[in-house]
Amino acid sequence: MPSPALLSVDLNALARNFHTLEAVTGAPVHPVVKADAYGLGAEACATRLMAEGARTFFVARADEGVALRAALGDAPVIYVLDGCHDGAAGVLKAANLRPVLNQPRQMQAWSQAGGGACGVQIDTGLNRLGFRPEDAPEPFEGLDLIMSHLACADEPNQPMNRRQRDAFEIAAARYPGATRSLANSGGCFLGRDYSFDAVRPGVCLYGGGPQGRPDDRIAAVATLTAEVLQVRDVRAEESIGYSRGFVADRPVRAAVVAAGYADGVMRAYGQGGAAWVSGEIRPLLGRVSMDVCTLDVTGLDVAVGDRVELFGANRHLDEAAAAAGTISYELLTAISDRVPRAY
Repeated sequence: MPSPALLSVDLNALARNFHTLEAVTGAPVHPVVKADAYGLGAEACATRLMAEGARTFFVARADEGVALRAALGDAPVIYVLDGCHDGAAGVLKAANLRPVLNQPRQMQAWSQAGGGACGVQIDTGLNRLGFRPEDAPEPFEGLDLIMSHLACADEPNQPMNRRQRDAFEIAAARYPGATRSLANSGGCFLGRDYSFDAVRPGVCLYGGGPQGRPDDRIAAVATLTAEVLQVRDVRAEESIGYSRGFVADRPVRAAVVAAGYADGVMRAYGQGGAAWVSGEIRPLLGRVSMDVCTLDVTGLDVAVGDRVELFGANRHLDEAAAAAGTISYELLTAISDRVPRAY
């Protein structure tokens, strides 16, 4: 039985984006597949990316790494961005995962467990995870990766990008032989001097633009569709949805669509949201409910059982995110497990 809501993942488009990023950066692409590949399915996405030539992956949590290792086998390198928390070293070693060490306590925990291949993160201005450059550790055996993370990569003219790049270059010079990685998705488009030895894109692999808006170089990967459950006529001065979120000033033909905030269609999307239906972009009417939303289909040939595209090739991911007052990262990762993934 077809699902009322469905997230379709185009693995061929994912592969195209991978090779686009290789060409733009001139560097090996080490995909970030944390948060279940931004909600699209880490096993399916990483398996395809590995077939396209990816040999190193990044996840956020140790349990993500364990699951990815089970899916991909022994061949790829898998880094865990959270590092090595107390008691986690045994889990990391059992799954042949490499922690990205972010503080002295993690270094101690990893060393006490016998050490081995790992990375170190240098915080060059994001003030999130990592050592300040002046507190960075001395070179040590097993250190294979030096990385940092850009704070403003989606703003190409932001001077902080250059400051971080230069600070990273100086800090990384202390570790000859270690792979240097700075650029995230946005950083991949700042110029090849940001590429260093490897890049770590995330959202651009999955269809989001590097500056938070559509980019012709990045193909749509994810398409969220939902079935029309009912088509109804709404008279002038009648309202639609909770709290009379929309009041008709004319007769309206409305389609009730099987996707709501329990599926990941954010409630905020009810204000300014839209979807692709019958060859047109049409606005949502009223508030998004838990299981449904309502779309203006006045004048269109729309029937029960037709499918509506909430984002995809015709309604760009970044445009849909902006309409919900958020970013493509959150829009993708918000899609709930209730929505099946089709590849």
